[in-house]
Amino acid sequence: MRLNIPALCFGALLLLLWEIGARATGNPFFPTLAAIGASLFANAGVIAAQIVETLRRAAIGLGFACLVMIPLGAAIGRIKLLGDIFEPIVNMLRPLPPPAVAPIALLFAGAGDGGKIAMIVFTCSFPVLIGAIDGVRANHPMLTNVARSLRLSKLETIALIDLPSALPVIMTGIRLAVAAALLVSVVAEMLLTTNGIGVYLLRAQENFRIADGLAGVVAVAVVGYLVNHLFLRFDRKVLAWHYATTGAGAHQ
Repeated sequence: MRLNIPALCFGALLLLLWEIGARATGNPFFPTLAAIGASLFANAGVIAAQIVETLRRAAIGLGFACLVMIPLGAAIGRIKLLGDIFEPIVNMLRPLPPPAVAPIALLFAGAGDGGKIAMIVFTCSFPVLIGAIDGVRANHPMLTNVARSLRLSKLETIALIDLPSALPVIMTGIRLAVAAALLVSVVAEMLLTTNGIGVYLLRAQENFRIADGLAGVVAVAVVGYLVNHLFLRFDRKVLAWHYATTGAGAHQ
């Protein structure tokens, strides 16, 4: 992995400014980096266990959203009648913030894993769905002529032509959904409290354990970065043929 020297220098500068500010104020609600690091080390086991729960829910919700929305989006992109039916509903629901869905998720799925996963599925569905729709509609019209020449059915056209050629756009939608899954998983845990890193952060805030809360934030940020990095590597492997022809993966 190539080191990003400008980003590292900028991050070091921010940390330095934080440390200077914390030491200058002496405010217990503005802890030093040493205090945050000590809290992260002392609570590493608890934080790791809670993050595992958060990632588990995020993965389940993201997986379910992809399983349903990729074929649905491809069908909407291919079949005009489905687009006329579903796109107004999608455009109406897409702006809803995840917390607005929490009461509905609580009512139908309960306060346990079901409610949290339902919120994740709701939020992740839209970038995946729209990526699939736009990807299929952006396909070259010649591909439709090829399908007609081969006398493929609508289902065969979607499976054999539309989805493979739309995969780069679909993967972009999934990448957005990966970040949303982690974000909404934390938010859902704060709203529907049982366990997870969101509950850990909420309890730290309620008890004014600022260093502990910031240690949790640092852990979530690091995990989020690693998840994004792993997905980018997966994306480059899956779309090697695409990047070989376009060179688009060189800057990722």
